[in-house]
Amino acid sequence: MHGRGPGSKSVIRVLLIGCGDVALRAASLLRGRARICGLTRRADEVPKLRAHGIVPIVADLDDFASMRRIALAPQAVLHCAPPPSDGRDDPRTRRLLAALTRAQIIPQRFVYISTSGVYGDCAGARIDETRPRRARTPRGRRRVAAEDRLRVWAAHHGVRLALLRAPGIYTQTRLPLERIRQGTPVLAPDDDVYTNHIHADDLARAAVAALFHGRPNRAYNVTDDSEMKMGGWFDTVADAFHLPRPPRVTWEEAEQRIAPMLLSFMSESRRLGNDRMKRELRVRLAYPTPQTLLANVAPRELKKQLPLAL
Repeated sequence: MHGRGPGSKSVIRVLLIGCGDVALRAASLLRGRARICGLTRRADEVPKLRAHGIVPIVADLDDFASMRRIALAPQAVLHCAPPPSDGRDDPRTRRLLAALTRAQIIPQRFVYISTSGVYGDCAGARIDETRPRRARTPRGRRRVAAEDRLRVWAAHHGVRLALLRAPGIYTQTRLPLERIRQGTPVLAPDDDVYTNHIHADDLARAAVAALFHGRPNRAYNVTDDSEMKMGGWFDTVADAFHLPRPPRVTWEEAEQRIAPMLLSFMSESRRLGNDRMKRELRVRLAYPTPQTLLANVAPRELKKQLPLAL
């Protein structure tokens, strides 16, 4: 998948689809190893993309005509754009593949960031990538539809496809602090569910690794080493920031007090195995557990909140 220009260092051409936080982190890791173009629907994001060394392409996955602007021939595609927020399919991925095919732009490698929600509820079992997908939520079913379409397209065109199934993504600025401050309840221990996590840096690292090391038509659970229940996750963050722990409620109470979106996450319990990610993608986690981040971030944030000495 390497391309050589006269007298130039060997690099690859990578197309980023959806230039959000994880994609920008991946671009930073690829700097010096790739020529990167990035698709964004917002013209006001062009300066930010350029600052990250990305050649911007202003196009919208919801507007097929705008996809004509994809004029380069990437050797690899990193697809980070989510499906729409409704429906059972992912028309954005469908339009992307149609645009690439129409323009005869067939990459050698394709990495898609999916979600662990494709597995559905596993009743807290430890699972690996051989677990059948039984998505129950519309959100999970849209991801299953995207995965299926990508598998068919990749097999037809001989593309090495890697599906990265990611759980809850966290960073210093993506912690449930506001929910904790608002006193959003979590489930009582007897009703609580296992949840899984990955730091955005480690997800970006896995995405780049998949571009180079991913096996054809292969799924990878991209998760850290922690095994935490959702209530334990909220308690851990609350303790780190010296906040009151959230109240615990039964499932029946939760149905009355918790917003439907958060409640949908509380209806599924699973513990993801990451052996394949470590073995095949050779990923070494910078944040093996959320406590790694919290131990560094919380003391700094708490120090900022201390009143100035007189």
